Amino acid sequence: MSLGMILLVALVILALGGLPRWGFHRYGYGPSGLFGIVVLVLLVMLMTGRL
Repeated sequence: MSLGMILLVALVILALGGLPRWGFHRYGYGPSGLFGIVVLVLLVMLMTGRL
């Protein structure tokens, strides 16, 4: 398993952990959206061979 794949798996776990679980949180989908963008960028970098 390469370092890039380990990093991608760790970021996916962080993105899932950032999802809001209760209705009283006011931050909405902001944290998971930020992690989602990071995961998407890393996935594109892995597919193009730059990572």
